[in-house]
Amino acid sequence: MLTSPPVRVVIVEDSAILAERIAELIARLPGITLIDTVSTESEALECIAELAPEVLILDLHLRHGSGFGVLRSLEHSGVPRPKVIVLTGFDLPEYRRRAESFGVEAFLNKSRDYQRLSGLLTGFAGQPAASGT
Repeated sequence: MLTSPPVRVVIVEDSAILAERIAELIARLPGITLIDTVSTESEALECIAELAPEVLILDLHLRHGSGFGVLRSLEHSGVPRPKVIVLTGFDLPEYRRRAESFGVEAFLNKSRDYQRLSGLLTGFAGQPAASGT
């Protein structure tokens, strides 16, 4: 039986606590591998160019730069675009519309929608969602 390689994920998040929480969630999901965690726009773009992740979990407000800067750069980068899950504490309608204009796969509120993250990731991996997440 052939098995698919794991879906490779990069977290772009300036909160170390939340990034660690997401990393712990990913570690419990079958078919998903965390390949890097970064906290700035420039680190994100460098990581995407070097590691070619399939999925990007992207905060909009970063230590330096923004998630919108990452999305804008991806449009013109020439590298394969990863699936993007925006995970933000700023669930403003104008942010949602702007993110959707870049073609993000999901726009999640950190406090209200966090529990949806595991289902989205396992869906990208073609795996059933792990219970208890």
